[in-house]
Parts: sequence; C-alpha cells; structure tokens
Amino acid sequence: MEEKEKNKKLFKSTTKNHNNKKQKHQHPNDQTTKPKPPPPPPPSSSDIAFKPTSEVKGLKFGGQFLVKSFTIRRARPLELLKLLSLPTPTNKTTTATATATTAATKVAFPSTTGFLPTNFTILAHHAWHTLTLGLGTKKSKVVLFVFESESMKLSVDRIWPPEIPLGEVNKKLIRGLGRGCEMARFKFRKGCITFYVYAVRRAGNTGFSCADDLRTILQSVVALNDFLDHTAMLAMPNQRSINYCNTTPPVAMAH
Repeated sequence: MEEKEKNKKLFKSTTKNHNNKKQKHQHPNDQTTKPKPPPPPPPSSSDIAFKPTSEVKGLKFGGQFLVKSFTIRRARPLELLKLLSLPTPTNKTTTATATATTAATKVAFPSTTGFLPTNFTILAHHAWHTLTLGLGTKKSKVVLFVFESESMKLSVDRIWPPEIPLGEVNKKLIRGLGRGCEMARFKFRKGCITFYVYAVRRAGNTGFSCADDLRTILQSVVALNDFLDHTAMLAMPNQRSINYCNTTPPVAMAH
C-alpha cells in the first residue's frame, strides 16, 4: 500500500511538472501581433554618402531588357506633390488666376526634378505582363533628382530631355553630368513602383544645402503605402497631367 501511494504521488508530480513546461513554451501573446518597428529616420546631410557619378549605382532592370525602351517624362511640380501624397497649395481667393496657382506650386521643392512613367510606359507594362503570362514585370520606375541649389537644377534642366527611355537614364542623366558632380542614391520599392532618389551636388562641396527638401522627400516616400495599380498615374482622356477624380479615391494612392 505504501508503495502504491508513493507511485501515485510521483505520477502527480511528474504530470504537474510536464504541464508547467507546456505553459512556459506557450507564446504569451498568441492572439496579439507585435507592432512593426518604425522605419529608420532619413540620414542627415553629414551622413549622406556622396560618390562620383561614375561610381554611383544607376537604375536596375534585371533580365527585363524590353523595359529599357519604355519612356519616362519630366514631372510638373503639382504632379510631384500628388505622387508623394503631400498637400498641394490651395487657392483660397476666387480672384486669383491660374498663373498665381502655378507659381505657388513651384515653391515646393524648387531644386528637385522628377521623372514619371509616361502613359505609354504604364500601358506597355500591363501588356507585357499579360503577354508573358505574368513573367514580364509590370513595375514602373520613378526617378527624382534633388540638386543642392535651384540654379544647378535649372542649368541641368536645359540639358536634359523632357522625355527619355529608361535604358538611357544611367548614361545620359547620371553619367552624363560628368566628373564635376557627385551623387547619393536611395532606392525604395513601393508595390508596382520603384522610387530612385538621387541627391546631386558639385564635386568637392561639403554637406548638402537642400538637405531639408531631401529629408522631406525621403520621409514621404517611406510613408507611402504600396501602389497596387497604375490607374492613378494615368492621365485623364482630355488632360496630359496626373489628376485624380474627386468623388472616387484612387486605389494606388493610399493616404
């Protein structure tokens, strides 16, 4: 009898220890998910790694050689603000003209030049993706150049074409600036759009005078949700710029 009692007590203690071990191995937050860590803050002007234009990385295409023939065009200031989901200047007075509104939009990022996919490029991406049964990429590229001064931007804009094939961006836009310039490259994948942001300064200069604009642009790109479709970037039938319908919010631009 004493031996049976001992065996019962031993069995109970073993079972209790086994249950305790099970409880310890259970995740304490099985029904809750841990919040995602916040994205790293954009670098300051002293942390930006500038390189000669001959060494900085350009646009990447992988094995999609056909994409190199797709074109991008220079963006207007208002288009750039809408793409980055930034507030656009509103005209509160009814007597102000369209010229005043256009001048107000140029205040934002005066030293930045952006290139967006043309309507042909967007449609060609979808067609290529369909014809290849999903093997062809339907991802477009947006290229932004933040210059260290507005005067530098204006001088470069006179040289750069308003529209250019993606395959010529590395040669004509990036390498084309020559040895007198340095660049810092930032790349972000946002769904079907890949953002390339380049900070541009004169060779030998220290720091970056338009670091605030660069920081705002980088923060805006990081904060963007993934673009699910290109329809928000397509121009309306009677317009040549990016405009959004006021009644139906675009799918791609998730605010």
